[in-house]
Amino acid sequence: MENRPKRPNSYLALAIISTILCCLPLGIVSIVYATKVNSSYEDGNYELAEKSSKNAKTWGLVSVGIGVVGIVLYMVFVGFAVIANA
Repeated sequence: MENRPKRPNSYLALAIISTILCCLPLGIVSIVYATKVNSSYEDGNYELAEKSSKNAKTWGLVSVGIGVVGIVLYMVFVGFAVIANA
């Protein structure tokens, strides 16, 4: 039996959720990296699988962060508009 390292997490769920709910372009980048994890691992390229896993997580979290900041800014601007029209 071959001594293989543990398969890294692909973060595919995070990538898909961040794409649908937050920031489409960055979420797509996250999906691309997430899909590379399993194929790289199966090809025996464990270093690339680990790197792709980290990139998928990073891009997914950045996408969610930008989405949250966008929602907060939208709510602040709407709040100011309501106050200004009151």
